Amino acid sequence: MKTANRILACFICLLVSLNSVSGQAETLLPDVTIALLANEVSGETAKRNLEFIAQHHRMRGSRGFRAAAEQIVEQLKVYGLHDARIEQFPADGKLFYGTQKSRPPWDAMFAELWEMRESISWERHIRIASWQAMPISLAQDSEGAHVSGDLIDIGAGTSESDYAGKDLRRKLVLTSSQPGAVVPLAVKRYGAVGIISYAQNQRTAWYGEDENLVRWGHLDTFSPNPTFAFMISLKQARSFQSRLARGEKIRLDAVVEAGKHPGSYDVVTATIPGADARLRNEEIVFSCHLDHQRPGANDNASGCVAILEVARTFSKLISREQIRRPMRTIRFIFPPEIEGTITYLNARPQIASRMKATIHMDMVGGGPETKAVFHVTRGPNSLPSFVYDVAEHFGQFVNEQTADFADGRPARYPLIAPEGGKEPLRAEMAPFSLGSDHQVYSDSSFGIPAIYLNDWPDRYIHTNFDTPANVDPTKLKRAAFIGVASALFLANANAKDADAILRLVQAHSLRRTADVLARRRVETATDTASATRHHLWYERALVDSMERFFPVPVAIRVEANVFLENLAKQVGPIGPVRVAQGDGQLVFRRRAELKGPMSAFGYDYFTDHYGADKEASLRLLTYRGPRGSGSDYAYEVLNFVDGRRNALEIAEAVLGEFGRVPVDYVIEYLKALESIRVIERVN
Repeated sequence: MKTANRILACFICLLVSLNSVSGQAETLLPDVTIALLANEVSGETAKRNLEFIAQHHRMRGSRGFRAAAEQIVEQLKVYGLHDARIEQFPADGKLFYGTQKSRPPWDAMFAELWEMRESISWERHIRIASWQAMPISLAQDSEGAHVSGDLIDIGAGTSESDYAGKDLRRKLVLTSSQPGAVVPLAVKRYGAVGIISYAQNQRTAWYGEDENLVRWGHLDTFSPNPTFAFMISLKQARSFQSRLARGEKIRLDAVVEAGKHPGSYDVVTATIPGADARLRNEEIVFSCHLDHQRPGANDNASGCVAILEVARTFSKLISREQIRRPMRTIRFIFPPEIEGTITYLNARPQIASRMKATIHMDMVGGGPETKAVFHVTRGPNSLPSFVYDVAEHFGQFVNEQTADFADGRPARYPLIAPEGGKEPLRAEMAPFSLGSDHQVYSDSSFGIPAIYLNDWPDRYIHTNFDTPANVDPTKLKRAAFIGVASALFLANANAKDADAILRLVQAHSLRRTADVLARRRVETATDTASATRHHLWYERALVDSMERFFPVPVAIRVEANVFLENLAKQVGPIGPVRVAQGDGQLVFRRRAELKGPMSAFGYDYFTDHYGADKEASLRLLTYRGPRGSGSDYAYEVLNFVDGRRNALEIAEAVLGEFGRVPVDYVIEYLKALESIRVIERVN
């Protein structure tokens, strides 16, 4: 009952605070500025740009990527960003950029898959797949070949039992797995000459329902067994399986002209220089990723055109003197996903050191047909920042305005595009999750707070149906508005804003406190004590995070301390502190010269250096907690390594974020990181 009363008290305080900082009458920006931004941001302009980008098959370093990058540069210059350019970084399969082993560019010129029929001799009968018609039908990193062979169904093809009694020599295999997963057995061990995959990746509630979808496939860039793979629909696969089950022979002919080649990562960059002589050396960054298969409309042409629209909006309003040039510099980056970001931050350390915050957009335009839910996602607990609360503030503002409009109530800023929908946004204010370039910025080796705007789920992600027709201009407008409003506030943030920021953090802090208190009903006393201590540390660190932008005024610091002391009283007695025993006392620090997360894109630094066989025995990597999986825990365990926390304290920190995890799992992983010299012990 006491816990319930505390939760109720928290919610009462929360409602009072929210009325003062989150209501429509008051936002972090003046109403006149909100009006200028809302009226200028155009969903239609964004979608016109998206329709061009979606014409290109945008693999890293490819001709399609280059064509899209050149169009982005051209538009940025038209919009007034005169320093827009493509920066190139060599990629040869050997060079490292921090934890990213550069992947050589990959291009395809031609690829077709035909079913053969027997008359006088075998001849082509039905074309099953064509790269020209549908580039997604050729798996990324396929190599050139011209082969004919019978089709053999190997099911998943990832275990020896899938091959029992089957002769694969000079055959093509049909698999439900991603192509790269079956190469070691199907190609290397049993002699298959090519792969036909209907892998149902990117599983959501809708996956497998539309049997006409062709999904994006991948081969391993660094595999010692080069081969090719075609991707087919579930409908086509079921037809093949039915015929094979009846004893019918299916012979296929495959022609592929494709392969990796020397080249570079292309990264588009541009800036809106800051107005303040001192602060212009600090940057607020807009991030996206320009690569992906054609059409790749929501993933991720949508994020690219949303930040392009932000650039146009800023430039136009500044040039017309409707808003003042921001104090800090605004930077826009259009890289290949994750690998391009790791490369850029490592190759341009002087720029990385200027970055104060990042607004990352990856899939922000999904219309009703995609079933997408929009998220305003916080950064990890290992990097506390008020920046996340700023994004939530504008996300909630858009939720309120668009809901009022959809319900027929007065709304000053409905944020609708004439060619788009009129539904409410209903954005979720979400905790940290992995999956895109934001995790590079947030990695502790860079330590740049990142807001992540994203759609999930999306039933057409990585398929031939991810088309411009399924992207909503209204959604693009709303995502761009949240981004531009957040960036404008952050680019100008100074000590005069400390009071507004503190009140915003306090309001959201009470909501988070209520969530922590609610955990006491379902978790052990020991776990909730650890979670509560972590929560109080996190809330104090959010206040401290203002120092990244400006010195916190003494009066604000005093007010914050009073609030935090009262917050500690609200949660009541926490419980005894666990004392570290044995290896739980070990303290580590990251080696400064190695920058980037362990898992990159198309390359895993940890797996490569530790060994796949040894990695399979690490219990943390397969662990699933109440709110996170093994990859979440591993990411944050490394981020919490700071030269001060011991192994037990790191385990308790990730417990506070994702839920209980055995301490020995954490110690085991830390020692593995130490063995490959990612971290080192502190005596």
